[in-house]
Parts: sequence; C-alpha cells; structure tokens
Amino acid sequence: MSKTYSLKATKRADQGKGASRRLRHTGAVPAIVYGAGKEPLNITLDHNELVRNLQDEGFYSQLIALDVDGTIETVVLRDLQRHPAKVLVMHADLQRIQADHLIRVSVPLHFINVETSTGVKVQGGALNQLLNNVEVSCLPKDIPSYIEVNMQDVEKGQILHLSNLVLPAGVTLPQLTLGQDHDQAVAAIH
Repeated sequence: MSKTYSLKATKRADQGKGASRRLRHTGAVPAIVYGAGKEPLNITLDHNELVRNLQDEGFYSQLIALDVDGTIETVVLRDLQRHPAKVLVMHADLQRIQADHLIRVSVPLHFINVETSTGVKVQGGALNQLLNNVEVSCLPKDIPSYIEVNMQDVEKGQILHLSNLVLPAGVTLPQLTLGQDHDQAVAAIH
C-alpha cells in the first residue's frame, strides 16, 4: 500500500542567505536532514526532481530513500518553504527515520462511494468533507498511502468522526488518545 520514493542529494558546506540564493539560481534547493540521534546535515537537492515528486500526494507522508553522495538514508519530508508567487521550492526539511520507533505523519483521506451513498443517492444530500488528511502514529513500515472513508451507508444528517475510520493494522490516531472531546468530525452528508 505504501511506496518508497527516492531523491539524490549532495552535501553542502556553504550556509547562509547568499549561499542559498546562489544555489537556487543554479536549479538546486538547499535542505537539511536531521534526527535519529545524528548530527544535522546540510544538503542540496535538484529542484526539478523535488517538484516532480511533490506532484504525488504520497510523497508528503511516505518514506524517501535519500542518496547523499552514495550513502542512503531513510527520511520523511517534514517541512517545505515555497516562494509566495512562483512555483519554486525555497528550502526543505527532511527527518531521518528509525525503523523501530513510532512516527507521526499526516496521511490523506480518500472518500469512496460518495455518489452511491444512501444520503446522496436516495435522500438527495451532499457531502460536506471536513478533513482532507489526518495525523497517524505507526512504525515506518506501516505508514499507509491513504485512509479510505467509505460513505456507502452514511445517511443524510449523519456525521462521521475520527473514531469511525477503519485503520490498517498497526496504525493509530494520536488525537483519539486525548479523550472523547477530541473525536473530530471527518465528514457529513447534509
């Protein structure tokens, strides 16, 4: 269900605003890799390769095999800084992953059977989608590409909450551990 992406990177020694600006003019993106008890590492990514991967929604939550000058590390994308007016990535933050530690990532929700649901087809309602993604906690090997929200049996006026989601094995919703008051609405048919 999950897919592993790959990126090539090179180490960079120059830091600062001027060095980053010079990198961007050459079609590169300054980035940093941190976590897993290792020292942070400043790297350079190819802008076009990064933008191509960003077009896939799974890239934001799935494992990435990062090749830094021949050394491969498993990372996830944690943050992006984009130019406010251009299709330009200014900076990326990548976090190293340890296979035996739980990780929290935001996973997209895919709503299925909306057109054939009882509330839409029979009762004439419309879907009100309240969340596009949800934060999950799991081992890196268990990260789902997405979570399906089946709207087939949802009737008009009914609300689906986080507790109604069917999660894959090994995946939990950290928000639900906070108590009943945090069982956020996901979707409704009005």
